[in-house]
Amino acid sequence: MGQKERKGYRGTGPGTFTPDGCAVELYERLPIGDEPDVIAGAVPPGARILELGSGAGRMTHPLIARGFEMTCVDESGEMLERVRGARTVRSEIENLDLGEQFDVVLLASFLVHAPDEELRQNLLSTCRRHVRDGGWVLIQREGADWHQNLPRTRSNGDGVVTVLSSERVAPGVQSVQVENVYPDARWTHTFLSRPLTTEEFENAIEDAGLAVDAYLTDDGTWVRVKPHP
Repeated sequence: MGQKERKGYRGTGPGTFTPDGCAVELYERLPIGDEPDVIAGAVPPGARILELGSGAGRMTHPLIARGFEMTCVDESGEMLERVRGARTVRSEIENLDLGEQFDVVLLASFLVHAPDEELRQNLLSTCRRHVRDGGWVLIQREGADWHQNLPRTRSNGDGVVTVLSSERVAPGVQSVQVENVYPDARWTHTFLSRPLTTEEFENAIEDAGLAVDAYLTDDGTWVRVKPHP
């Protein structure tokens, strides 16, 4: 059954779930988008990359194929069992201290939108602690209208993903429900998110000893960040 479900997070459907409601079987079959291309175009070839919240390796495996040396961190042992060709570390991100630094640190999957502000800053501190001076942190953030105009549906491989709803449950915090429907299975995921304006995002980055270097995509969802020496 995995670890105890985290308050405000829930998953339904077949298989095992992580504490934040992610279905392991779903994440193993999700197709990869353009994320590896964005990452590869923003960092040096062959870089040592620390991937925080790697899941089942959806981005890991394409990055390995592009020649990057990957270290993957996730709190779910069931997720890490699906990762191939990378060093794996089971740990909560906010408590991680490997005692080493990397050329690149990845904080994807909108983790920067943690509902608790102290947790968010601890996640960013982990990024700063593990990136070398002169290295990069790549962060994936929500788009400006991500919580609006719902429900919103798109194709996802041979399935369909729908953001069903986003409802305010506390000051600054939204409860989001997402549905993934495939020919043979259906999963739902309920989780918490704290939307951030660009100013709020950049202030949080600065507070962690980092600075925005460039927005890598037109929608501003991928950001390259550099550490202050």
